[in-house]
Amino acid sequence: MLDGREKSPLAAHKDMYLDKQGQVNKQLSLNGALAAGIPGMSAALVYLSKNYGELSLAKSLAPAIRHAEQGFAISERHRKLLRFRQSVLKQQTEIAELFLVDGELPKKGTLLQQKALAETLRQIAVKGKAGFYQGDIADKLVQSVQELGGIWQLEDLKKYQVKLRQPVVGQYKELQITSAALPSAGGTLLVETLNILETLDLESADEITHQHLIIESLRHAFHDRALYLGDDDFVAVPSERLLNKQYAYGLASSIRADKSLKSDALSGYSKAQQGGRNTTHFSIIDDQGNRVAATLSINFPFGAGIVAKGTVVVLNNEMDDFQASEKAVNGYGLVGGKANLIAPEKRMLSSMNPSFVEQQGRIGVLGTLGGSRIPSMVLLAILDFAKGNDPSSQVRVKRFHHQYKPDIVHYEKGGLNETEMLALKKLGHQLKQYYNYGNMQAVQLGKSTGILSAASDPCGEGFASVQKISQ
Repeated sequence: MLDGREKSPLAAHKDMYLDKQGQVNKQLSLNGALAAGIPGMSAALVYLSKNYGELSLAKSLAPAIRHAEQGFAISERHRKLLRFRQSVLKQQTEIAELFLVDGELPKKGTLLQQKALAETLRQIAVKGKAGFYQGDIADKLVQSVQELGGIWQLEDLKKYQVKLRQPVVGQYKELQITSAALPSAGGTLLVETLNILETLDLESADEITHQHLIIESLRHAFHDRALYLGDDDFVAVPSERLLNKQYAYGLASSIRADKSLKSDALSGYSKAQQGGRNTTHFSIIDDQGNRVAATLSINFPFGAGIVAKGTVVVLNNEMDDFQASEKAVNGYGLVGGKANLIAPEKRMLSSMNPSFVEQQGRIGVLGTLGGSRIPSMVLLAILDFAKGNDPSSQVRVKRFHHQYKPDIVHYEKGGLNETEMLALKKLGHQLKQYYNYGNMQAVQLGKSTGILSAASDPCGEGFASVQKISQ
């Protein structure tokens, strides 16, 4: 797994978002320059091109440069994300002038041009990593961050390195799962949940019990996320135990088919709250069978709500993915402990879950956006894969989610019907309808037939395509 995750700046410390009373100021980790981690995506793109790509970096970046310079018509989804962050964007002139019109939402179809971003991408295309992490672009990034109250230094950019990590691997019945390693929590969550479900009689269960068992398994896995997971370059994570099937058997022994287990019975973290969302994902299989599952994020839509002057680089707010204190919750309502506290040069925990799923006759590649709900979406898609369904079914699976805290089952509109809701409530679950979340992208290859199929989430923004390569 290629890890291009953001890192905390050298000047970061565990109390940087606490006020004099020791209370967390959430605005500091969500909005503005102090919320921005040191970007890694540019370094990852350069590494990919140099070590794996057949095309030059300049050729790979050419479409992005063209879209930035010539512009593209914004969609209704783009407008909704703008509306979500409009009040924050209005606080910096440069980003407001770029994405808003006199402080108001642009109309659907408005042309968005980012000429300075095109020049930034050209510098990367020509100079590689040095085009972003050193020289003129680096100077502008650091100067802007510092002027806006951030703590970046040129040394932060100069020291950034991508990491190659062993992916998380698991087995669910006849399926082989390959997924994201720490500091992404997604792979560990996915495999641990599947291990728990494998000990339960999921196939013979009726639909309500089937949903209930998935919810309870997610509750246990997310509880372990809160207790143990973080950047394992900095903290000791008991990954071998968490991924062990005997450990899952022990967790499953506390799951009852006739009653929900309250999260407070597991431990006493404070009640969480839900926040924003934004990530992107693509899945690819090529004509030689090479496959890629790639998830990228700047956390909330439009990141920290600021751009670095002269670059049109939208700064992320990934620092919010750390725990600002042991009892704090992040913007997605996730709780955590010491393993994910802030430290200099540490990578913050994420929920990203790019995955491969393989059985004797076929290979699937999938992933999605959705913040803390990513692992549950990938889980439900893999369970659908296990039934023999194709990508068009996997991206349309009815979605519901539990993340330990808050002790609520979130479901998207249409994710549960009235009968299911009543039955789950009788089992002790609290339910809350959420917007239609996610943007699942799935592709599948038949090993013996060589037939490729692909599907894009109908509630997201993207497309699926299978193209024949001319010989």
